[in-house]
Amino acid sequence: MASHIERRKFLATLLGGAAAWPVAARAQQGERMRRIGVLAGQAANDSNGQARLAAFLQGLQELGWSVGRDVQIDIRWTGGNADDTRKYAAELVALAPDVILSSGTPAGTALVQTTRTVPIVFTSVADPVGAGVVDSPSRPGGNATGFISLEYGLAAKWLELLKEIAPRTARAAVLRDSAITAGIGQFAAIQTAAPSLGTEATPVNVRDAAEIERAIVAFARTPNGGLIVTGSSLTTFHRDLIITLAARHKLPAVYSNRFFIVDGGLICYGPDLVDQHRRAAAYVDRILKGEKPADLPVQAPTTYELVINLKTAKALGLDVPTSVLARADEVIE
Repeated sequence: MASHIERRKFLATLLGGAAAWPVAARAQQGERMRRIGVLAGQAANDSNGQARLAAFLQGLQELGWSVGRDVQIDIRWTGGNADDTRKYAAELVALAPDVILSSGTPAGTALVQTTRTVPIVFTSVADPVGAGVVDSPSRPGGNATGFISLEYGLAAKWLELLKEIAPRTARAAVLRDSAITAGIGQFAAIQTAAPSLGTEATPVNVRDAAEIERAIVAFARTPNGGLIVTGSSLTTFHRDLIITLAARHKLPAVYSNRFFIVDGGLICYGPDLVDQHRRAAAYVDRILKGEKPADLPVQAPTTYELVINLKTAKALGLDVPTSVLARADEVIE
C-alpha cells in the first residue's frame, strides 16, 4: 500500500507539475515541445498500470526529459475494453504525437492498424509477429518496435511449477485470451508439456467475468485441479476475480507476473514488466532523437521473477517445497 501511494505521488509530481512550467522556461529549450502518447491496457486506477507508467516516466526523466518543459504526455487507459482500445488508439494518433508507447497486445495491435506512420514503442506483447505488429524481431520493418513479454517455452514452465508446488494436480485449467495469437501459443506450449507431467490441460477463455466464473466453478467440481493464468491484458484486468475464485474453490494457481501474487495469488514466474517499461523509455528517447522504429530490434525480457505468497499457500493447505523457496526471488508472508 505504501509503495502504491509513493508511485501516485511520483506520478503527480511528474504529470501534475507540467502546468507550473512558465512559457519562458519552455522557450529556453530552443526546441519545440515533444509529444508522447501512452495507450495503457489497464484501468486508470490499476496499481500495476500506475507502476508501469511511473517506471516509464522515471526512465524519461533519467534520460533528461522533463514533463511540461520539453515533453508532453497524453495518456489513455483502456481498462481491457476492446472498443475503448480502438477509440483511444485513434484519438492518440489524431493528436499527431512524435511517438506512442503502448502496453499490451490489444493496444499495440490497435495502434498499428490505425497508423503506419506514427512511431510506436510497444511493451508486454508476447507475439508481436503473430499479432501483426512487426515483420520480425530483428528487423521490425514498419513503424513499431518494442519489448516482448515472454517466450512460449515459459508457459510449459508454469505447468512444471504447478506440479512441483501441488504434486497431486492431474488437471489444469488454462486461462487465456483466445482472440490473440499469444493466448493460443501459450496454451499450445502447456498442452504439449502436459502428457509428460501426467496432467490434462483444458483451455478457459477470458472474454468476460461471467465466462470466467462459470468455467472455474464447473472445473472445481472435480478434484485434483489447478489453474494456470497466462499473460494477457484480459487476465490482468480480471485478476481480482480470478484470484478470488481460486481461493474460494481451493485451487492452486500459477500466474504470469508478480502483481497477481501481491494481490493474493499463490505463485508466479514471469518477466519484470515494470522494468520493461523503464527500458522502453530508452527506445522512446532514441526515436525522439531521430532514430526509426524499423532500425531498433525487438527486445526480449532480461529479468524474470519467481514470487510466492506463503499466506495463500497456507490457506490452500500447501507445504511449499524447500526447492521452490530456495529459488524464489521474493516470498510474501
